[in-house]
Amino acid sequence: MRSAQHILIVNSRSVREPVFVVGAPHSGADLIGRALKASASFHVTMGQPSVLRVVYAFARRPSMHQGRTQAAATVIRDAFAQGWRITPHGCLDCSRPCRAAGGLAADADGPCAQARGLERFGDASPDLIYCADALTYAFPDARIVQVIRDGRDVVASMLADPVVMAWFRPSLVNVDTEFPNPFFGVESEADRDSWPGLSPAARCALRWRWSVRLAARLHASLPASQLKTIRYEDLLSKPDEAGAELSRFTGAALPLAEIRDVARTSRQRGRQRRPPTPPLGREDAEQVGKLAGEELRRLGYALG
Repeated sequence: MRSAQHILIVNSRSVREPVFVVGAPHSGADLIGRALKASASFHVTMGQPSVLRVVYAFARRPSMHQGRTQAAATVIRDAFAQGWRITPHGCLDCSRPCRAAGGLAADADGPCAQARGLERFGDASPDLIYCADALTYAFPDARIVQVIRDGRDVVASMLADPVVMAWFRPSLVNVDTEFPNPFFGVESEADRDSWPGLSPAARCALRWRWSVRLAARLHASLPASQLKTIRYEDLLSKPDEAGAELSRFTGAALPLAEIRDVARTSRQRGRQRRPPTPPLGREDAEQVGKLAGEELRRLGYALG
């Protein structure tokens, strides 16, 4: 059931067709989020505390909002209404990547956007995909950009990120008390039984696998006018073409300088045979293929 249209007012402007960028950790959603943030007339946040609190609460405990769609939608709208507000000191508590994308120095206390000329809103906070259902219910006119990347590259990047890996600390893992558990990718009893003995790479693979399944569910539930799927590899190999598609979909001219720079660096590393993160070892790659091989094949990533 779709939510009735709700008009959210932020800084005296109606929030219409907000753009949300979703994907598994290290899928490239942050790169697109930064491009959107640099677009004139767009106010894009990436880790506002008010938003992250709700995202992680809903992502890690879906039982909180299951059967409570209207209440969950209200909570999400309130979180974004607070996160999108432009005030003189509104960016002080924001994430470091968001402040950097907005051109703010570490010790700056001004806002990353100006209310004058503001027309659109968006968000590319980490792990937004794990509460995508509640998000699209809260904003039925939302435009969703979902980013897909080869799960083996995602897992390699996750393993190299201490912030991502911190979620696997025993004090934070709740697969026994919250089941099924989208955030940790635990869907079946077999997944839950095997969890204690899984390697870090296997646990990352489960998270990627569920994000792909959520992406497929979004694809089935939203019309093409509201959902755009971008393959990270295409973003790097054809940045101008992919950027043009994103601009048409979002209705905003996206600055592509950073995307081109990342693409150029990726090509140079490829020629030098130096990947941006250490490649997966054979055993880890085999575990990813075993746990998420179906999803890899369905997305067109060859198993070798």
